[in-house]
Amino acid sequence: MSDIPYKVYLSEKEIPTQWYNVRADMKNKPAPLVNPGTGEPMKLEELFPVFCEELCRQEFDNENPYIDIPQEIQDFYKMYRPSPLVRAYCLEKALGTPAHIYYKFEGNNTSGSHKLNSAIAQAYYAKKQGLKGVTTETGAGQWGTALSMACAYLGLDCQVYMVKVSYEQKPFRREVMRTYGAKVTPSPSMETNIGRAINEQYPGTTGSLGCAISEAVEAATSQEGYRYVLGSVLNQVLLHQSVIGLEAKAALDKVGVKADMIIGCAGGGSNLGGLISPFVGQMLRGEADYEIIAVEPASCPSLTRGSYVYDFCDTGKVCPLAKMYTLGSGYIPAPNHAGGLRYHGMSPVISQLYDDKLISARSVKQTEVFEAAEMFARVEGILPAPESSHAIRVAIDEALKCKETGEEKNILFGLTGTGYFDMVAYQQYNDGTMSDYVPTDEEIAASLAQCPKF
Repeated sequence: MSDIPYKVYLSEKEIPTQWYNVRADMKNKPAPLVNPGTGEPMKLEELFPVFCEELCRQEFDNENPYIDIPQEIQDFYKMYRPSPLVRAYCLEKALGTPAHIYYKFEGNNTSGSHKLNSAIAQAYYAKKQGLKGVTTETGAGQWGTALSMACAYLGLDCQVYMVKVSYEQKPFRREVMRTYGAKVTPSPSMETNIGRAINEQYPGTTGSLGCAISEAVEAATSQEGYRYVLGSVLNQVLLHQSVIGLEAKAALDKVGVKADMIIGCAGGGSNLGGLISPFVGQMLRGEADYEIIAVEPASCPSLTRGSYVYDFCDTGKVCPLAKMYTLGSGYIPAPNHAGGLRYHGMSPVISQLYDDKLISARSVKQTEVFEAAEMFARVEGILPAPESSHAIRVAIDEALKCKETGEEKNILFGLTGTGYFDMVAYQQYNDGTMSDYVPTDEEIAASLAQCPKF
């Protein structure tokens, strides 16, 4: 048995006091957001009617590598941070692998995921600006839950548009949000102009994050004293989530371990970007080298099968255009898709890193994902979120490769949260009714054909 403990904890004094902004070290900066009306790069003040002003400044900041975390946010972090870095000894034994597997566990808070790291930051800046409340979207519900918690803590109104299929499949996640005071609406709804238009164009649709984003933006811009906040994709969100990677690296350094491989699930890019940012920063500065793998669902494969083009961030085409790997803003994942990772595009930061070949990507089918999830639950004692289980799948695959080659690689993956609100999906897997849906080339091509031409 190695002398490395099962869990490596940092002290409260070692919680990061600054976020790390990987864009400052990127030679190729992410392409700027574009105003869909003018076709020109967005100006800072053009975002003020939609987003909180300080968050807009963070969104545009490509120069400062470190940004101070306000003391009020640091104090909130202390309620559940630092989160543990865990050596998966039991999983290693079950696999019979010489690989050393570590995971950074972000599920040790009531929201059940990493999303709280950015939710409290965005709610804080909204409160500081004197706003009444915020609007947002949520897919599987982790972000909506986290934001409702943060808003309750700060006394802000919270309005959540939840992707309809998740709203129906995850009533308990919905009720947690309502318990924290949020208004939760299934999307697309009949409450907004965009929602009504999407329902008319796609009768019976089960929704997508792109739909929900459009509704949330319309709701924010049509109410005095409200702004829109987003749980993934944007530069500011990856900035806030960098606490994950900063803590993970500090914990590995504490026990004298260097990761060879870093694996994270990828939907919009928030947890992946947060986990890998400090390590990518080392790569960009020539200080170290890592193999980094983004893992996405085969039913929504933006990196592995999408195109790197400017596209709308939302289905209703009211948001700025972003250059990203995308399947097209009208792409709606199949209803049998379990969990989050439903976004049609990928964070501009992650997209640029992928295009520069600093990271790689894989897509995995959901029955394979849940197979890995159940194995992990049985040997490690944590029921993982479906999103996290994409990373678990590839971590297991890579550990088995080490078994074949005899390599003692150090594998780090992000366990973004728990799956206790995802039992419908687990039931489908256990009952043998879960299916794998993989879009055809024709479906993706038809969706991409709707992207704006630049």
